[in-house]
This record gives sequence, structure tokens and C-alpha cells, in this order.
Amino acid sequence: MNFELLKRWRWAILVGALLFLGLAFAFWPEAVPVDTGKVTRGAMSVGVTDDGVTRAEEYYVVSAPVTGYLERIELEAGDKVSRGVLITRMTGRPATPLDKRTREELRGSLAAARAAEAGAASSLAQARRDLARAEELAKRGFLPRAQLEEARTRVSTGQASLAQARGQARSAQAMLAETGAATSGAPVPVRAPASGSVMSVINESEGVIPEGTPLMTIGDPHRIEVVVDLLSREAVRVKPGDRVEITEWGGPDPLIGRVERIEPFGKLKISALGIEEQRVNVIIGFGENAAQHAARLGHGYQIDATIILWSKKDALRVPIGALYRGGDGGWRVFVDDGGRAEERAVKVGHINDEYGEVLGGLAEDDTVVVNPGNALEDGNRISPR
Repeated sequence: MNFELLKRWRWAILVGALLFLGLAFAFWPEAVPVDTGKVTRGAMSVGVTDDGVTRAEEYYVVSAPVTGYLERIELEAGDKVSRGVLITRMTGRPATPLDKRTREELRGSLAAARAAEAGAASSLAQARRDLARAEELAKRGFLPRAQLEEARTRVSTGQASLAQARGQARSAQAMLAETGAATSGAPVPVRAPASGSVMSVINESEGVIPEGTPLMTIGDPHRIEVVVDLLSREAVRVKPGDRVEITEWGGPDPLIGRVERIEPFGKLKISALGIEEQRVNVIIGFGENAAQHAARLGHGYQIDATIILWSKKDALRVPIGALYRGGDGGWRVFVDDGGRAEERAVKVGHINDEYGEVLGGLAEDDTVVVNPGNALEDGNRISPR
């Protein structure tokens, strides 16, 4: 009887079973496609990166020693110079040309000075004759001593007046004679203060320049160092001797350097966003192996420098994209546990742009989910892309 009943309803049961299986398949949770990565061991480092500028270790700015007329500088950037070699010469600057009105005034002053000189000479001659008569009368006892002293005083005053008039006449004549000629005096040589190469010619054209005007810079292009201005809160983490990787300098491989010193004086700079920042110069020297490549750099070249603050050759590391913060603020990752996502707490040490240092919670060769979405939960089925 049961067999007959089953035979009668077999097609209905089959259709129902197919419907049930279709509904189960439709509502069965699908595996979430995810990107995965491995927990590995390898070299890991943490550093601070900023742009820097190269400069010669020792360079000299040659300035004008006096105010005067500069002869044209024939040296060009890149020329070799030795200590004491002649760079250029400086002479007295030309006098200001006289206009017609000033010239006539000077001529009038010269004529007045010569007239005053002639008058002073006549007064002096008369005073000397009066003194001669007064001395003769004094010898005979017919002239008081006071009058004799007065005659001598008039002679001395006349001599001084004549000297003053002659000086004024010479001054007026000298000013009238200056019509643009160079002032007197031997040329002043300008010499190189040290041996090296001309790095830049600041003022090469001839002309009148004031004392202290920069003319050129001289340095040794083979002795190059790097200056990186770090934020003060980053500079305090740096110490002399730290390894530095120099990139974006123009070559395929990074150049290796060492921190030589950190300047103790900070300076205020305004960033491109208008933010005030305290910056500190960090001086970096090149190692012997990098010195040959560094010689291709010059003064004022831009580079990127990464100062290594911490490094480890065999660190246990997890891809940085796998880390996220949990509800308690700690680090979490999703581990691929046989095709299901297992949320796991991890202890992380140093972090750089690629990896996080694993101190606990993960083992080498564990597979983790990289960049997990917000919809991924503990226990979800996952499938690697």
C-alpha cells in the first residue's frame, strides 16, 4: 500500500525536493572573495623620509674687498682654481661727471679762493714789514713789548690765513679737474681663498659695486654632503651614525650615507599649506662606496633621504593592509582558517609603509586577509581571489 502511494506521488515528491534544493542553494551563504597575504620573516626597517639638498662640505663666497670698479670676471662655473690665483681686479670708481651749472660754480669758487689767497699773501707781506719795523724800534727802546708781541701775532695769523686760502684754491681746482676719470690708487687684486672649482659666478660683469658684494662661490664638488631639514619632533629621534638611504637622486640604486650631526638650532618655516613648522637641519655624509656616485651630484641638487631609526634582519612581519583596529583599540587580523575567516588579536611592534612587526598572535606562513571589508565577520566563508 505504501509502495503504491509512493509510486503515485513520486513526481510530486521529486518536484518538491528540487524546489527545496533550489531554495537552499539560493539562500546558502556564498564565500566572500578576499585578497590574502602571508606572514613572513625577512628584513624590516622603520625610518623617517624627507627631501634634502646637497651642498659642498666646504665652499667659499668671494666678495668685493672694497667699493670700486670691478673688471669683468672671465672664469666660468666648473673651472678649476688654485689658492691665491687671481680672479679679477678692482680699481677706484670713476668720479661723478660735472654738469654745466656745477662747473661754473666750481670755477667761481676757484676764482674766489685764488683772490682770497692773493689777499692773504698781501696781508702777510704787510704784517712782516710791520714786524720788522717794530723789532727795530724795540731794540732802541722806543716800542713797548706788548706792541711787539701784537706784530708777531699778526704775522702768524697771516701765515695761517694764507695756508687756508691756498688749500681752498687747490681743492676747488681738483674738483674742477675731475670730469669722470677714475680716482687714483693702485688696483686691488681679488684672489681665490682656497683651491677647488668655481661653483657659480654671481657677478661677472664689470661695473661699480659696493664693498661686500658676492662675486662667486668656490668649493670642492667631490666632497658633497646632504642637508635634510626635519620636523623638530622627528629630529629628536635621529642620532649621529644612523644609516641613511638616499633615493631619487638620478641613479637606479639608493646611495648609502650616515648621519654626521644634528644642528642644535631650529628654524621656523612655512609649509606649502601655510602651516608654521619648526625645522632642524640634519647633516648626512656619504660612505666610501657611495662617494664615487655622489661625485655626480653637485651643490644644490635635490634628493630624498630616509633615515633608518630601527631595523631587523629576520623580523616576523605581516602585510600592513591586513591590520585593523578592534573595538578595544587593539590590532586585529582575519586569518584564513580552512576557508573561513577567523578574527584574531595580534600584538604589533614597529610599523612601516609595508609591514607590521608581529610580536604575538600569528605564526610564520599564516595566511591573512588583506584589506578586509566592513562586511567580513568572524566565521564567514572566504575564497582567495
